[in-house]
Amino acid sequence: MSGKTGKWLRAAGISAAVALAAAGCSPSGGSSGGLSSLPRPGSAEKTTLNVSVVPAMDSAGFFVALDQGYFAREGLTINYTPAASSEFAVGEQVAGKQDITGGNYVSYIQEVAQRHQPLEVIAEASIMGPGSQMLFTPASSTIKTLAGLAGQTIAVNAPDNIDYLLDVSVLSENGINVDTDHVNFPGNPVPFPTMAQTLESGGQFAAATMPEPFASLAEQDFGVEPLADLNQGATSNFPIEGYVVTKAWAAKYPNTLKRFLIALEEGQVKADTDRTIVEHAFTHIKGPGGSTDPAASARYGRVSPQVAAVMALNTYPVGISKTRLQRVANVMQQFGLLDGHFDVSAMIMPPSAFNFTPFSTPNS
Repeated sequence: MSGKTGKWLRAAGISAAVALAAAGCSPSGGSSGGLSSLPRPGSAEKTTLNVSVVPAMDSAGFFVALDQGYFAREGLTINYTPAASSEFAVGEQVAGKQDITGGNYVSYIQEVAQRHQPLEVIAEASIMGPGSQMLFTPASSTIKTLAGLAGQTIAVNAPDNIDYLLDVSVLSENGINVDTDHVNFPGNPVPFPTMAQTLESGGQFAAATMPEPFASLAEQDFGVEPLADLNQGATSNFPIEGYVVTKAWAAKYPNTLKRFLIALEEGQVKADTDRTIVEHAFTHIKGPGGSTDPAASARYGRVSPQVAAVMALNTYPVGISKTRLQRVANVMQQFGLLDGHFDVSAMIMPPSAFNFTPFSTPNS
């Protein structure tokens, strides 16, 4: 992971780095001197957590931590709920039904900037990589270039959200204006699990935007054709997803949050450095109550070993870079999802909340 800028660990996540350093691996690629003297957090104030994340490759760090027992090691039991979209996750969180959620930054920024919800990002989840967010057309489509989408409708998981933002950015980079070229987007969500089937059913959508593992599933099961990789231009290496709590929740359960982050950050490091462990995590996700029923497990994000072997992975950073998250708000403003400038500092957990000790120098 050396060479990746903007990384730092909160004291909450340092213990994971300690364990890795003891094994000869440092998340920042640097020295681990002095970390073993850092104190462990106290007992968790709450040991059973409701956590909702989008069951996509952006959440790999969470699924690795769950699969490898890192949360259990910290005394935490995770009740995981798959989020049909980030909008669903944040809605559940604002309503008090979820302790922690993992979803795309666009949803969270909209909640804070426009609806003034007291949400805080506690950790980054993913940075987009090649092939991890794709625009597809049906197998029988005659559209072979982005220009062919003029006058057509593109299916997205949620209106005016991350996939819309990626699409309009890439279309703009290729000389296509969604307004003047009449590229349309649905007013209602098109869920990822059924998106490929909806696309192939014909007529309603000319293209669809899907992240992994839904992208590989769509290619395998329905033969959809890739039209464009959205990891290009202004959205190259774009920050996609983060983990969030409410400010009140963080204040009420500080040790619980620290222990969650210790486990999560170790999951991030493993996801970023060991593809095999990611594949194992995604092929072992269980359904409700630990069910291994294929249909139930699939709804929770489980994929076959064949899909796991070919799905594209993201980058999974440790800590939070304000510079990276600010990119999201800036591009949202550029394409009309924000009325004006929004400083993401307002929604990033302050390092002082964890008696912050830097592990590597932040790029703020």
